[in-house]
Amino acid sequence: MSALTAITMHLARNPKAGFPEGDAQRGYRIVAPLDDGARLDVVRWREAKANCTVNRFSPDESERADGWLSHRGSHWYFRYDEEEEGPDEPLFRLGDHVLRVGEYVTVTEAGEEPLVYRVTDTTPL
Repeated sequence: MSALTAITMHLARNPKAGFPEGDAQRGYRIVAPLDDGARLDVVRWREAKANCTVNRFSPDESERADGWLSHRGSHWYFRYDEEEEGPDEPLFRLGDHVLRVGEYVTVTEAGEEPLVYRVTDTTPL
């Protein structure tokens, strides 16, 4: 497996949050190392963490953000350097998720309800 992989996730169907069909213009692009089972590899992340990035994209410029993939204890987070972005975004059991096309991941943005995203692309870098 490549040292790093670009993982793209788009907003999946979230009817209660006002996205009954999802939204392909909203999501995340994560650059991180994956193990042979397509799960985040914390050992390789420690070696490459300066290159493990996260970009939140949206048609609304105020919702866009660039940051890093962070790990503390047994939890993964999206960490942003802009103060207005608020605290790190926790990812529910991200280390247990298989990050292959078609899989789902829950993200809780600062002060918001959790939203579900679908992995739509993985590209070895």
